[in-house]
Amino acid sequence: MKRFFTVYDRYIFTQVLTTTFVAILLFTIVWIAPEMLLNTIKKILEGAYTLKTGIMVLLYELPKIFGKAFPVGLLLGSLFTFDKLSKDSELTIFRAVGMSFSRILRPLLILSLIVTYLCFLTYDKWIPYSCKKLKEIKGGQPITQYIYTQKDVNNHPDKAVIVSYFDSNTMSDVIVMNFAKEVFDDLHAVSNILVGKTGKFETDKNGKPVWCLYDVTSYDINDNGIFHKIDKKEKEYVLSGNEAEDAYTIMVNSTKRDRDINNKDLRKYITLLKRENLDEEYRLMQNKYYQRFLHPFVCVLLAILGCLLGFSKPREQRLIGFTIAIGCIFLYYITLPFFDLLAEKAVLPPFITAAFPPFAFLCAIIMFYKSKDL
Repeated sequence: MKRFFTVYDRYIFTQVLTTTFVAILLFTIVWIAPEMLLNTIKKILEGAYTLKTGIMVLLYELPKIFGKAFPVGLLLGSLFTFDKLSKDSELTIFRAVGMSFSRILRPLLILSLIVTYLCFLTYDKWIPYSCKKLKEIKGGQPITQYIYTQKDVNNHPDKAVIVSYFDSNTMSDVIVMNFAKEVFDDLHAVSNILVGKTGKFETDKNGKPVWCLYDVTSYDINDNGIFHKIDKKEKEYVLSGNEAEDAYTIMVNSTKRDRDINNKDLRKYITLLKRENLDEEYRLMQNKYYQRFLHPFVCVLLAILGCLLGFSKPREQRLIGFTIAIGCIFLYYITLPFFDLLAEKAVLPPFITAAFPPFAFLCAIIMFYKSKDL
């Protein structure tokens, strides 16, 4: 191990680690200071938060910032370090004693793999956990209008459940439309409508998950579309078993941003979306799921790119490399929503939209490597 990690490796590793830490710290301060910090201080002064709560809010906001700060910090850290080594002619000495470019990169690659793992953990564990805690502190608002459609084997609607508001497992103003078996060219006839003031996702006496409506009014409709029978019911089961659990999972996750869901739950959610033929949401979430694995790998690519941009002539202006680096980061983050849209609308497959930005960085690395003649 000693021979593998030499004095040179420790020197470069320490230098890049220090500058990366400083870059991440500065990025975090710049990101958190303008609005987030001022809003938190305002709530503390108004009495909405205690001092302890305000500090906890800021701490729980940090993982979302770190997800973006890790790649940026590593790019700027490696760029600054190798630019300084170039200006001090240390890289010239390393090359003169026979060190290849791949050998020079080794400590940087080790550090970038560590940061990659931290970035992966941030998106999989820390951000979903912090979002959950922030929701508990700030409180969630009831979500408006969720619609679940149950279809038969012929893909015709069998039942539509419309939830006006829900919070956790409690629903309000729930409407259930039971469709008739007859299917016309321009519409699906409705045979019954249930209106419940409240509803809950719970288990019945047999332990089976169910959607139960309370204080229900039932409207039966004849073939002519006229209400011919109106009943009052204390409660009514409208979904049960796997369909009840699946509908509840989709309802809860549809109100969340992808960053609020860990990898395991996101994969389950994607499976449900495909099963329910919710194509646009399925493609978007699949794209986000692929990004969970490809985005951390960008840390490695940006570290190499920063190293290449740092290889410069002694009198070459430092501003050029930093301008290119900032431009790359800006393009990367500003184009991510565009690729999300391409995946959602089926313009490109989700894997292609998720893989394109890292592939673009790889092409940039090859281009700069050839231009530097290393």
